[in-house]
Amino acid sequence: MEFSLIALAALVVLVVIVIAKTAVVVPQQSQYVVERLGRYAGTLDAGFHVLVPFLDAIRYKHSLKETAADIPEQICITSDNVQVGVDGVLYLKVLDAKRASYGIGNYLFAITQLAQTTLRSEIGKIELDKTFEERAHINTQVVDELDKATEPWGVKVLRYEIKNINPPHDVLAAMEKQMRAEREKRATILDSEGLRDSAINTAEGEKQKVIKESEATKQQQINEAQGEAAAITTVATATAEGIRMVAEAINAPGGYQAVQLRVAEQYVEKLGMLAKANNTMILPANVADVSSIIATAMSVIKQTGDQQDGN
Repeated sequence: MEFSLIALAALVVLVVIVIAKTAVVVPQQSQYVVERLGRYAGTLDAGFHVLVPFLDAIRYKHSLKETAADIPEQICITSDNVQVGVDGVLYLKVLDAKRASYGIGNYLFAITQLAQTTLRSEIGKIELDKTFEERAHINTQVVDELDKATEPWGVKVLRYEIKNINPPHDVLAAMEKQMRAEREKRATILDSEGLRDSAINTAEGEKQKVIKESEATKQQQINEAQGEAAAITTVATATAEGIRMVAEAINAPGGYQAVQLRVAEQYVEKLGMLAKANNTMILPANVADVSSIIATAMSVIKQTGDQQDGN
């Protein structure tokens, strides 16, 4: 009886051990590679699986998640023979667990080495000054080369990113001097452009000032000429009107006698002024004959009136 209980207990323990060894739960985003008697038997996806006892065994476990692999810093030589330290990070993903298991011994180590050699090759094609500008191009080239090599391994290289580019200290000092000189050059150019623009604006202002002054002078001369012309016209008109009125007054009744009287008065007045201004005078023979003087003046007035009437 005791022997039967012991045997039953041993059987139960054996069954538990067998179930524990053969029952497998595969997590999400994972694949397990199963071998039967040392040969590939299948790939287990996420879920519960039962293996054949003592025949099946899980040899490889792969995560299908995207993985980031650090690429250690290495010394690369640019096309202008400058040594720079470059490191990066690589993003990859297992697509086929069988090929990742049997296509290569350690795909992560192989991809890391291949990324370093490819990076050295790409850095060697460009100059130091362009390594910072060409990061995106270098990343793309590394991904393209790695993707070709890893396709038989069942691994997909998604992207590569350069983290740091570290030139030597003397090169960094030279680059700093170059950048400082470039900044000073740009500042000098900006200052000269400012002075040039200021000079142009000043010259343009002087030009506009001269033009405005000349236009003002021209307008002033025009206005003065027009004013003088208007004054001359006004004087001439007034003179003509005065002459016309005198002529009308002469032709009016009693006008002729008034003219005679005015001529006589003017003659006597001017003769008296002449006597006061000079001690020695040359007088005409008929200076006392006022009537003859008046007759002569009136004959001139009459002739002028006749000419105007004739016109």
